[in-house]
Formats: sequence, C-alpha cells, structure tokens
Amino acid sequence: MIIEIDNLTFRWSVAAPPVLVLDRLQVEAGEQVFIEGPSGSGKSTLLSLLAGVTTTGQGSVRVLGRPLEQLRSVERDHFRANHIGYIFQMFNLIPYLSVVDNVILPCRFSAVRRDKAVARAGSLEKAAGRLLEHLDMADLLERPVTMLSVGQQQRVAAARALIGSPELLIADEPTSSLDSDRRESFIRLLFSECRESGSTLVFVSHDRSLEALFHRTIRLADLNTATGRPALAG
Repeated sequence: MIIEIDNLTFRWSVAAPPVLVLDRLQVEAGEQVFIEGPSGSGKSTLLSLLAGVTTTGQGSVRVLGRPLEQLRSVERDHFRANHIGYIFQMFNLIPYLSVVDNVILPCRFSAVRRDKAVARAGSLEKAAGRLLEHLDMADLLERPVTMLSVGQQQRVAAARALIGSPELLIADEPTSSLDSDRRESFIRLLFSECRESGSTLVFVSHDRSLEALFHRTIRLADLNTATGRPALAG
C-alpha cells in the first residue's frame, strides 16, 4: 500500500475548526487515482499532508509504510526528495536553468533518485533526455524554460517529477491551463511514464471530465467530513 490514512483530523491551529477529517483513505501501488473536489474541499491540504510539508495533529498519514507524523521535519524533507515526485499547478520551473537542468534538479537533492536514474540510463543527462524524448521535448534540451510555451513547461515539470522513478507522483491540477485535447494527451503521456517507472499517480483536479481516464475517482468533498472548511483549504 502506497498511501494509508486513518482517523485523520487536521486544523491550521488549535482553536480553528478542522479543515480535513478523513476516516480512512488508501491507495495501492501502481494505481492511477483521480482526486476531485471544488475549491474548499481540502485538496491542497491533503496534498500537503501526503508530501509531508505539514503534519496531522490527530490520526495517521502513512506513505510507503512510513508514518509521516512521526518523522522530524528534516526527515520528511529527505523522504519527500527520495520518494515523491510533484507536479505543481504553476510548474515552479527555475527560470535561469535550461530544460535539461530543470529536469535533473531533483537528483541533486536525492542520492536515491540519482542512483536509480543513472542505473537506468547511464547518466543523469541521458535519463533526462529519455524522459523529454518520450514527452516530445527532445529538441529543446538546452533551451531556457522562459522560452517555452505553457504546454512545453508542463511537460518539463512532468519529466522533473518522474526522473529517478519516485514511488509516488503527485500532480496538483497541472492541466488547468490547457484545452481539452491537450489535457487528455498530456495525461495519457503521464500514465505511460508512470507505468514504465512503476510510479503510483495521485492526480488532483476540480475538472470531472478527466475522471474517466483514471483507475479510480475519490470525491474529496464527500469523503471529507470536516465542518467550517475555509475556501483556501483547497
């Protein structure tokens, strides 16, 4: 089991009402899961907990069998770098780095992912090039990311998240700026890369038109029983 959440209650402060209350949530290895919910349903909070950026005050969040709430902050940082790839909604590429250097970046922070990438491709540059070729970006390796279209930046962000074959890939509304044809094409490329690397995909969006592409849909607004959720909770 990649993700196991039990009896979770999360508040932003002791006096605040809970923004996320989940009795149980599980995701198995290799699944491609679509988590759907409107603004305020707790999507961003859930992703923050899964990535170990924040921790729960009550209950357990286990990723790859590790209870994240029991890890110190620096241990969670190392765990995230080694085992979790993250595609941000706004991509968060480094503007002064080339395409290939942006893709390689996670391996600069994780020896685990660096070693897996090198073992698979022979070098970090070759590993990045293989991913970018699969994402139709092979001819743009040295181009500054500031010169890329939105769709190209999105694919660079996906390659960066996938390099080094992290066990868990989290995608936070990465297709929100694309038209419907480009959204489906990108998601199918993502599925292909996840299958090849053995990564489990957790894809979060408010766009229900995408859910038919996935193994399973989790409707967070129905699952989250918290009251008084603020709109900024995600």
